[in-house]
Amino acid sequence: MGKSRLLVVEDDNDISNMLKIYFSGLGYDVDVAARGSDALEKTRHALPHLIVLDIMLPDIDGYEVCRTLRTSTRTSHIPVIFLTQKDERSDKLQGLELGADDYITKPFDIEELKLRVMGAIRRAEREALTDPRSGLPAGRLIEEQLRQFIRQEGWAYMDIRVNFFDKFNDVYGFVAGDDALRFAAMLLTEVVDEIGTPNDFIGHAGGANFVVITTEGAAEKIRQRLKERFAEEILSHYNFMDRQQGYIMVPRPEGQEKAPLMALSVGVVSPRQQSFSDIREITEMAAEVRRQDAPGAALKG
Repeated sequence: MGKSRLLVVEDDNDISNMLKIYFSGLGYDVDVAARGSDALEKTRHALPHLIVLDIMLPDIDGYEVCRTLRTSTRTSHIPVIFLTQKDERSDKLQGLELGADDYITKPFDIEELKLRVMGAIRRAEREALTDPRSGLPAGRLIEEQLRQFIRQEGWAYMDIRVNFFDKFNDVYGFVAGDDALRFAAMLLTEVVDEIGTPNDFIGHAGGANFVVITTEGAAEKIRQRLKERFAEEILSHYNFMDRQQGYIMVPRPEGQEKAPLMALSVGVVSPRQQSFSDIREITEMAAEVRRQDAPGAALKG
């Protein structure tokens, strides 16, 4: 499993630097923001697994940051732990009402904060809220979002798979594999930000499978842009020789097997194609369209 990403939102440089050094030493990938607006911008570009959020910030307060996170489709699932100098019951209740997962008062015990961070991330993963590698919404959250979108008009569901990922994992190892999945998640976020809307949903369905729920009008443009950028940028995850020859050699008991480089296949369905009675029909049809888009599918069919 890759590093869990933390975002520390704190305008006191001594505290933010201390937390960055401490949690980095524990193996976390830590980013910091001194302003609420910076925190929202950083979160939009790379989803953290958890946010440690000070309430008193120089621009917008932590309550407003949390409220914005909770009302956005893409960030509503991220665990938030409030940091504050206040110790009043009303302040704690306000934070919890906004959807904060925990609350710790300054001055705090760093070991206690560590345990709360670990606990909140474990709960999110145990409840199938997020994928531990990408930090994207997973399992139950994907189903909930799809049930909401199916009641609306003009949506499109995209089933996305990184083909030949298992072969890459066999040759390059799970650390490189996790890096490739995080790259795919970041690419999805960048392309949806570029072409889609802030209300579009991005999820990690497990393994090398991702989903995007967007609008009918944007889906095909997102699909094309994703495939173009992935084909070009995934090459940096391979060594020079494999890039040059355009394939990798995978060890097998009976000898070596030639495997293509990773590529995306994308299946898109929308209510314009047909009416759907439940989310199972949507996911099954999208998976079938995605299989037809896989490399070599035309030759097989």
